[in-house]
Amino acid sequence: MITGATGHLGRVISETLAQLGANLIFVDQCEEKLENLSAKLKESYKTVTYSFLCDLEDQEARQTLIEKVSELNTGLDILINNAAFTGSSNLEGWSVSFDKQSASSWKRAIEVNMTAVFEICQGLSDELSASGKGVILNIGSIYGSNAPNWELYKDTKMSNPAAYAVSKGGLIQFSRWLATTLAPKVRVNVLSPGGIYRNQPKIFVKKYESTTPMGRMATEQDFVGSIAYLCSDASTYLTGQNIIVDGGWGI
Repeated sequence: MITGATGHLGRVISETLAQLGANLIFVDQCEEKLENLSAKLKESYKTVTYSFLCDLEDQEARQTLIEKVSELNTGLDILINNAAFTGSSNLEGWSVSFDKQSASSWKRAIEVNMTAVFEICQGLSDELSASGKGVILNIGSIYGSNAPNWELYKDTKMSNPAAYAVSKGGLIQFSRWLATTLAPKVRVNVLSPGGIYRNQPKIFVKKYESTTPMGRMATEQDFVGSIAYLCSDASTYLTGQNIIVDGGWGI
């Protein structure tokens, strides 16, 4: 099961697991995108797919999702919490200076990036435990363990809201807590990507690349190997870890 399945990274996660032979449960908010992703993977890999629309900011919708997934009776081996509230430059109280960041935006980020993950993990823990080799992979961020370098954001409209960093940091610690709580039946790890190139302003990209030993921003394909490793039997003795894939940015 993959939340945020139709997003940039979500599509790569979905295709990686399809290549490994997994049947997939997609969760996202756009029906058309879910249908397109499902059709593509069915055609390419003969994958069995299920799709659910869900606004993860809505607690009632989350509970309905948990019930529907449980009612599938297909079993659940892997849960990937990829969906995240990242806001936008147009959201009031988000991509602004600290003194203008709003409590309402803070609450929305915490709701999706932490509370939703808590409830989904809790609600599906029995199915994952019954698997005998269950895996939870939470998608974090370098900003869950590193402070922002504000020099990168100068002369751009980009920002780094406190709520995003705090929610990702909390997700990492929750994953550690959950790893000891659900062991040995379920392994829980975090994959924390570095900056992914998505047509950011050239000045930002240039600065980011200059601070990264690998000399470039990531692409979604840079995470395929880590996803495959963390979700497969290749990592059966790995749990409670935050795997940072950032080209050396945080060294």
